[in-house]
Amino acid sequence: MRKISIDPITRLEGHGKIEIFLNDEGTVENSYFQVPELRGFEKFSEGRLAEDMPQITQRVCGVCPEAHHLASTKTLDALFHVTPTSTARKLRELLYNAFYVTDHTTHFYILGGPDFVMGPDAPVAERNIIGVIGKVGLELGGAVINTRKKCHHLIQELGGKAVHPVFGLPGGVSRGINEEERKEFEQIARDSLEFAKLSLKVFDDIVLANKEYVDMIVSDAYTHRTYSMGLVDENNKVNYYDGKIRVVDPDGKEFAKFEPKDYLEHIAEHVEPWSYIKFPYLKKVGWKGFVDGKDSGVFRVAPMARLNASDGMATPVAQEAYEKMYDTLGGKPVHHTLAIHWARLVEMVQAAETMIALCTDPEITGDDLRNIPTATPDEGVGIIEAPRGTLIHHYQTDEKGIIKKANLIVATVNNGAAVNMSINKAARALIQPDKEITEGLLNRIEMAWRPYDLCLACASHNLPGHPAMPMYVYNKNKQIVKSWE
Repeated sequence: MRKISIDPITRLEGHGKIEIFLNDEGTVENSYFQVPELRGFEKFSEGRLAEDMPQITQRVCGVCPEAHHLASTKTLDALFHVTPTSTARKLRELLYNAFYVTDHTTHFYILGGPDFVMGPDAPVAERNIIGVIGKVGLELGGAVINTRKKCHHLIQELGGKAVHPVFGLPGGVSRGINEEERKEFEQIARDSLEFAKLSLKVFDDIVLANKEYVDMIVSDAYTHRTYSMGLVDENNKVNYYDGKIRVVDPDGKEFAKFEPKDYLEHIAEHVEPWSYIKFPYLKKVGWKGFVDGKDSGVFRVAPMARLNASDGMATPVAQEAYEKMYDTLGGKPVHHTLAIHWARLVEMVQAAETMIALCTDPEITGDDLRNIPTATPDEGVGIIEAPRGTLIHHYQTDEKGIIKKANLIVATVNNGAAVNMSINKAARALIQPDKEITEGLLNRIEMAWRPYDLCLACASHNLPGHPAMPMYVYNKNKQIVKSWE
């Protein structure tokens, strides 16, 4: 049996590898997406003050700290039985939607975009943001940089820090904004909307205008029929910050809709001995392995799943883009993995429109910033939509607010099973006995996971008491000198 390794995989946050095993005929026997790093945030959160958790958990990752910060803050709201003020909630949403614009910009242009702008088979030295700017021009490259710069400025001014905010408090936020800041933030929001609309045009011009790319997007190699999950508001429209969890089956029919506090009634976690990532599944369907279809409990999160799980976007320009996407791809739901890139741009439009609505809301400059908690803490669940998908925080404390148990199910974990399935299906379709295995071909296999926008630092966890996967120490000749099974 022959083994092909893609190690490390590239253009993501964290460290991972793909092992592909070929049988004697030269076809794929199986493949494994392995995450060999360990973080263990759930375990070392135990014994810490609950109010420290928004600062602790956001250190899991430097790419999406805002998601962990606000998911943790919402968990504290539930834990301390306190509702944030209306102004505080709107300020949280303003910061979070600005983060969405920056994060989706980063992924589309820097992580996922090079595969389409430069081409899947382009030399690896060119398949990066430098190559993208060289091809699309300095003006668009400058717009990418300026959009991220402006939104990060908003995050820094409102959140206190550009990377790890010191902002969310149980029952509210640490600071408000004045009229001068409101005007500045409104202009950033309006500029962000124009950039988001420009990004949709870039997708039209580069991807949709290329028949080879469209054929690849809708090909069976990059398609899985799974359940879809995402937060929705009271009208079943997409919401990144709050709402109920809605799950639709592979045909688009509502399967479940529940409050965050009830997530354990619907989601269970499976583990495998070869990865630190857990594999959540729908309890009421059950774990059937790495297979798709209505009889499998595997579900997907992230932009396309959010749109599949909703009845539409919450803002008008985003709704137009949403309708165009589904009309082009044959209607809802869409199960094409590569189409997640398109859904990401639709979401960027809604984030910018939401920023504008919040910046023009009279309450946004209010000074009622916090309801002080008075109840004894006990247990809380907070769920938010990270750009990569549904993010769950769950804490249990003693009466003094000391963490006794913490559970984090992050977006990449929720997509764990689907990612493995996507890699395996692409590998089986692309690797054939009579076909040369080139770097470009292996990159096309990586393209099967890249739309999920993986954050492996967030995703890696440990089984209590022993390693979740074998560990090996190699010498310079690549011989194993020590192992832990």
